[in-house]
Amino acid sequence: MRRRDFIKVTAGLVAIRSLAARAQERRIYRLGFLVPAQPTAPAVTAFFDELRQNGFTEGDNLTIIPGGFDVTDDHLAEEAAALIKAAPDAIVAGPELPLHALQALTHTVPLVGMAEDMVAAGFVRSLAHPGGNITGISVLSPELDGKRQDILIEMVPEARRIGAVADGRITPTFNSEALQQAARSRGVELSIFSVKEPKEIKSAIEAAKASSCEAINFLASPMFSLPGSRNYEVVVEVIAAVRLPAIFQWPETAEAGSLAGYGPRLTDMFRQRARIVAKILRGTNPADIPVEQPARFELVINLKAANAIGLNVPASLVARADKVIE
Repeated sequence: MRRRDFIKVTAGLVAIRSLAARAQERRIYRLGFLVPAQPTAPAVTAFFDELRQNGFTEGDNLTIIPGGFDVTDDHLAEEAAALIKAAPDAIVAGPELPLHALQALTHTVPLVGMAEDMVAAGFVRSLAHPGGNITGISVLSPELDGKRQDILIEMVPEARRIGAVADGRITPTFNSEALQQAARSRGVELSIFSVKEPKEIKSAIEAAKASSCEAINFLASPMFSLPGSRNYEVVVEVIAAVRLPAIFQWPETAEAGSLAGYGPRLTDMFRQRARIVAKILRGTNPADIPVEQPARFELVINLKAANAIGLNVPASLVARADKVIE
């Protein structure tokens, strides 16, 4: 081959490789959601901000499959099937029920979930080695439910009977029993009020009030504690009406008007999931991405809400709070 021809061929190959590299860089990824949060919720906004910082921007190299936000439990199987049919590169799902609906349909599409206990719920083999197409965040809820109960008892030190409202679909029996035993050790009787669908929330709170409960711990569940959701608004309204001190799963709930919230920030959990999604879109197998856990926990107390129900929060507890709303 003559030198001139060789140069032409070499230049052509370089150009082809350059175009191929650019095409790879410009791949448009398809991301799906099956979550109870609204698309305008602060946690979802934080998710997309974190994803953008990691190189994936909607309208540029990322397409969001329509639907999948503000989902209820009524038609999860159908919504999950439609999402899988849309051929996403990954799906952000959870808590438990949406994630279970997708788990039943695919063992190949990467699912980035969030559950109270990812191992106990059967989503992964272990936190360090998920071993399948699911990874995400395990929220440590059984332990945190107990911590919230301790805070509630300290917040209402004269209480001798408190209630816990539990999501009967996901709260394990052992967790409820452990909470009752822990309450007894502090001279407090704990009554569990289990609900399995949103329409039962109001009657459960009223039943707690009628049975002389002096405070309520809302155990970890998106049914109760998702700020901005329809169910959460009902909870806050009924709690205010019966004038019972209550504590919730996320610090943001106190910022949204409830008395107290303790746990990891929901926005932080969504940011963590965004970083996991970025790893998957870059080619990492979800089986090789360890399930993460919260790294930081916050106690937020809303003294406006306390004043509204005539509660004097102990100064020692206020002093320990990470944030106090006055």
